Amino acid sequence: MKLDVIKLDGGKAGSVELSEDLFGLEPRADILHRVVRWQRNKAQAGTHKVKTRSETSYSSKKIYRQKGTGGARHGDRNAPIFRKGGIYKGPTPRSHAHDLPKKFRKLGLMHALSAKAKEGAIVVIDSAESDGKTGALAKQVKNLGWKRALVIDGADVNEGFLQASRNIEGLDILPTAGANVYDILKRDTLVLTKAGVEALEARLK
Repeated sequence: MKLDVIKLDGGKAGSVELSEDLFGLEPRADILHRVVRWQRNKAQAGTHKVKTRSETSYSSKKIYRQKGTGGARHGDRNAPIFRKGGIYKGPTPRSHAHDLPKKFRKLGLMHALSAKAKEGAIVVIDSAESDGKTGALAKQVKNLGWKRALVIDGADVNEGFLQASRNIEGLDILPTAGANVYDILKRDTLVLTKAGVEALEARLK
């Protein structure tokens, strides 16, 4: 698959050949779904917590005598049956993460790249470099028509570009090591630098 390479100012900078093994697969929704679910579950905090009857603040005194009242027998007010009593079998802090084989994660990333390629939503730029001025970069991004874009650079991200992009809505940048299925799929445009293409091919082959 051959794509034109552009500069941030819109000028042409040659072309690049994208590997069919990475960008030419038929995207499978089931693979993408499993990888995204694995990512989101791993990121979930799992800090939800309710109070059990041993942690609520009522007295532990028996509320009335066992017999002779005509009512049901009860112990203290902390029982789950009472308002503001302890919660029975409520959520407790835990990890929501589950395992997913490395090969499957790698396959998911390849299918995400192929999905973007099939949509025609991949743009290859010569390099992601800037002098750190947000206004200038924002103007370039607007002229290129990127509204919700993810830029994937090589092993390292240019500090000037990172600084300039921080305050631009809808623009994010990641090094190749941070490339992941969820971030790729949730953006409208995937922008790869030439260094990013080479690093992705090296990572996934």
